[in-house]
Amino acid sequence: MENAIEQAVLRVVKSMHENLGEQLTINDMARTAMFSKFHFSRVFQRVTGLSPGRFLSAVRIQEAKRLLTTTSLTVTDISHRVGYSSVGTFSSRFTASVGLSPTKYRQLKSITPQMPPDSGAGDGRGRPVTTIRGDISSPLKDQPIFAGLFPDRILEGKPVRYTILRRPGPFVLEDVPQGEWHLMAQSVAPGREDAVPHPAGGDEGLCIGRHGPITVRPGAELRLAHLRLRPIRPLDPPVLLALRDLLSDGVPQLTH
Repeated sequence: MENAIEQAVLRVVKSMHENLGEQLTINDMARTAMFSKFHFSRVFQRVTGLSPGRFLSAVRIQEAKRLLTTTSLTVTDISHRVGYSSVGTFSSRFTASVGLSPTKYRQLKSITPQMPPDSGAGDGRGRPVTTIRGDISSPLKDQPIFAGLFPDRILEGKPVRYTILRRPGPFVLEDVPQGEWHLMAQSVAPGREDAVPHPAGGDEGLCIGRHGPITVRPGAELRLAHLRLRPIRPLDPPVLLALRDLLSDGVPQLTH
């Protein structure tokens, strides 16, 4: 039964990729899954961790990232290709999701990622903070690993705290503020910083891992988190953050 549900959700995800320029509704997606609208929304969220609408928005932004780095299409043309009738709305959504404007993201494609020299900022508001430490393993044995804390189960926008490891191994995130966070990690093969996995199958060159939610309360001193990265799968939410930007901005600490 669980496999049948995943296959139904996978049909919808494939439909999203194939019809990005169309105005897909919840009713359209439920019909593709062959579920009632309300049942579909529940199972889609359970399988992917996101609502259907948010997953579709993430797929659109992911495709826009690819088009910005692999074509000379204008931002306006790209916005229409991925289903936005307003370039202003598209630019706002892209910036909020990726952390950079479409134009700035396109400029970054010519930047070689650099290993950042320093890390970490305090909470800055006098509130109790904690440290999260653990260990990350990955099939990509000698590749850098990004690890950060996000409010949701998607690599989107700017993380509340993050670090970059030279290779799999121990990590530390200091001065983590109170709240509920998802620890998200990603590693990519050389030259795959802007990779977009195919909806029909996994991608060995793009590995991800998740842990959480982690609840940080007043007085907490240490949380342990251990992650094992795996190749990204079609049902995983797309990776939207600008990895090249994070590797080039000189903020986090490169450890191990």
